[in-house]
Amino acid sequence: MWDIVGQIHRLLDAVLSFLNLLQKREIGWLTVDRKSGTYKREQQPLWKKVKLLLLFNPVTEWIDRTQLLRLWTHEKSIRAGRQESELKSHRQIKGFIDFYAIDMSQFEPSDPEDYTTFEDFFVRKHAQNARPIYAANDPSKAVVVADCRIVVYPTVDETKALWVKGSEFTTANLIKDKQLAVSWEGGAVASFRLSPQDYHRYHSPVEGNVKWYKHIPGDYYQVDPVALHSSVNILTENARSCVCIESNCFGDVLFVAIGATDVGTVEIHDKIQTIGHHVSKGDEIGLFQFGGSSILVLFQKGRVQFDSDLESLSRQEIMTDVEVGMSLGKACKYRGPTSRT
Repeated sequence: MWDIVGQIHRLLDAVLSFLNLLQKREIGWLTVDRKSGTYKREQQPLWKKVKLLLLFNPVTEWIDRTQLLRLWTHEKSIRAGRQESELKSHRQIKGFIDFYAIDMSQFEPSDPEDYTTFEDFFVRKHAQNARPIYAANDPSKAVVVADCRIVVYPTVDETKALWVKGSEFTTANLIKDKQLAVSWEGGAVASFRLSPQDYHRYHSPVEGNVKWYKHIPGDYYQVDPVALHSSVNILTENARSCVCIESNCFGDVLFVAIGATDVGTVEIHDKIQTIGHHVSKGDEIGLFQFGGSSILVLFQKGRVQFDSDLESLSRQEIMTDVEVGMSLGKACKYRGPTSRT
């Protein structure tokens, strides 16, 4: 008798907990706040979650061989991005801030009325000293590039096994260059995912000089973990900009900014496109326009040791909620390629 009562009690607790998450819109991927250590689910509109589950599942992927449904989301994303630059979009700002509980004291300007359009608000800047850079004077320490959720893996193969399930995800496909991709064979990957409520400017993880830059046109599909865990090749089909930073401590570091839903532009600043330009750790590299988006940072094999807390959670397929300038990892003593006899 008491066993039945206990089961009913646990079932009611589970239902009430689920309803509470729905009320708070905490229905996204499981994350851990790095500052507090608390587990939580990302806030997401309920319809967005339902749409993701409908679009990215084995049944839809089998039926929609022509990808017409995902093409529809691509066209819708482009239209939505254009609308955010219209003056009437200003009225969305206050409700957006309230829904996601954004602390505007961390941004400049802090008054929502100072933004002419939603697009202006979306690319808002941090207030001075809002995001200190970890070990700013130590070039052997790498830092987080964005306010986002992150997973890190020591190899591309482990990234594919645990996180990015697209069948064509390789470094060569990511940058559309087999010869350049050789530099990152067996290398480590940090995957940063930004949601619409996040600060959408991104920064350099290391100090170094720009070695090369290229832009690759493409689509604007979702980069939510639900989409990345599907067989759809999201990261190698979406529009993206690539920068290689040559670092004394880390070797060649590949930075790839990838557009996603409602992102009108993947922008790399002109000076970052200039070969030989010196980049300090934490320098702003560029920005995304409205929407979710993603960044991949690849390190050459044996050149980085990611922070243990990030690695441990990533292996459990749990993202860590991080901020620009937090510690990402440290440079490893480079031993050079293994000689062959």
